[in-house]
Amino acid sequence: MGSFISAVTLTVPDYDQAIDFYVGVLGFDLLEDTKLSDTKRWVKIAPKGAQTALVIAQAEGASQIAAVGNQNGGRVSFFLQTDDFISRYETMRNADVTFTEEPRRESYGHVVVFSDPFGNLWDLIQPI
Repeated sequence: MGSFISAVTLTVPDYDQAIDFYVGVLGFDLLEDTKLSDTKRWVKIAPKGAQTALVIAQAEGASQIAAVGNQNGGRVSFFLQTDDFISRYETMRNADVTFTEEPRRESYGHVVVFSDPFGNLWDLIQPI
């Protein structure tokens, strides 16, 4: 039996704001949104056709709130791979996604860093 990473957690300040951005702006699929209690939901999202999902977790308590947007110490945390870099970049730019740089070509592919509304850094990447 094979193994794979099925999901990773992304801590955000608000479930609905995260859904608005990831589903509404980036076009991810909302895989699940189940109410667990008055304050907790089980929210899973993923790019269309992806095997690995993001579990959206609303921050609770001072340490989680402080970690929002800096879960990886200021480094890029997530990598959104595309097979049409220019089109995807233009669509995102037209949707007012915040890019921290201009697109560039590296030895491994086309890449540009963008930020979600919470400060998490992502690479949009098309491998060569």
